Amino acid sequence: MNTTTDPARLEREIEAVGRDLVDHYPSPVRHPIRALDERAIQLSTRDAALRAALFRLVDVSPACRSLDDLARHLAAFAGEVDQPAAPLGAAMRAAGTRAGRVALGAAVAGGVRHMAHRFIAGPDPQRALGELRRLWLAGIASSVDLLGEAAVTSAEADHYADRCREALETTSAAAARYPPRPVLERDPAGALPRANLSVKVTALTPLLRPDAPRRGADDAAGRLRPLLCLARDLDAHLHVDMESFDTRETTLELLFALLDEAEFRSGPSIGIVVQAYLRDSPAELERLVAWAEGSERSSPLTVRLVKGAYWDHEVVEAGQHGWKPPVFELKPESDRNFERLSHRLLERARERPASVRAAIASHNLRSIAHAIAVHRLAGGDDAGLEVQVLRGLGDDLAVALAGAGLRARSYCPVGDLVAGMAYLVRRLLENTANESFLADRAQGTPLDELLAPP
Repeated sequence: MNTTTDPARLEREIEAVGRDLVDHYPSPVRHPIRALDERAIQLSTRDAALRAALFRLVDVSPACRSLDDLARHLAAFAGEVDQPAAPLGAAMRAAGTRAGRVALGAAVAGGVRHMAHRFIAGPDPQRALGELRRLWLAGIASSVDLLGEAAVTSAEADHYADRCREALETTSAAAARYPPRPVLERDPAGALPRANLSVKVTALTPLLRPDAPRRGADDAAGRLRPLLCLARDLDAHLHVDMESFDTRETTLELLFALLDEAEFRSGPSIGIVVQAYLRDSPAELERLVAWAEGSERSSPLTVRLVKGAYWDHEVVEAGQHGWKPPVFELKPESDRNFERLSHRLLERARERPASVRAAIASHNLRSIAHAIAVHRLAGGDDAGLEVQVLRGLGDDLAVALAGAGLRARSYCPVGDLVAGMAYLVRRLLENTANESFLADRAQGTPLDELLAPP
């Protein structure tokens, strides 16, 4: 019997991998502001109204004109919570005087900045270099993501493309000076670029619309093509992120068309995303693999498998139109699909390393342990598997993976606080979701439960 289809043996291996990773987790370091940050997150997991109030505060904080203004917003949002916890009650009382509001506003501003810095590596690529180097020295690779949502003007799209160019040049020059890290620099298909940039097609054009996909694709291609050329010349990796469902088809068609051009057959290293919470993701993975295997390109296509970060958007939009949501509506369904897709992606990467590279992106210990176990039981080398995490959410997991000799990559947002607000709120939602592995782990859920099948 194939060991990867022997459920009992697979579960034993998952448990062994999970326990090994936990043994490599770093010892908790208590920081007073970080402790308050985590306390607020833990409280918000138990109170939906409090969670909404905190996220609204984070969202408006960059636009507040003064500390007094910030404190007034906190008091207004907190006033909608029926039974506020003691710290929140004290904050509301402090907001009753001007002096109290100034002190409270200063504390809130510091807290929001600290929370943002937890997720954001730096305000620009140059000032993020220290964090990227620190990660590399710790045995963790990185992928830089320039914060900013969809472009609404051509000027915004041009500015985003310029920022991408700057990021490629800055990070490539710095990465060339990194000390050797064999685990991060080579896999069964060959050398891995040290510099890695994630880009969003929706930020490269203001014209990406479901009712006129060709126009948006052509406009985005004019900005993406020079970035592909630069990444090829700098030997950097360019990863195209996947966002909402209604832009997926245009994004894929654009990428396939560009990469099929003769000038890109020799590079650059390129990647794309599959979102496991989409019901049709198995077919989408097969489509990507088939394209990669039929392509004449000399470098493999890296497929980053994620759960997906736009669940609320997809469900709400489908409801507004009376459609069936394109996403799984129950988390266990999405988790089970993620495991099936991990199995298939790793299988294809083992069979065709020259065509496909696998990157498994999750903070869920069970999901990661499952991927590693499946790969090992099928005879795969650890070098053929990459695990990716988000900076600020998967830091401890990345350290554990590196400690266990595995290749880990941290997805590092870079940009200012205003541009990063939407991203920051999505990350907070992920960290505080009632069914989140991160929340379960923070609350001391037993390891056996964390490693249980979905």
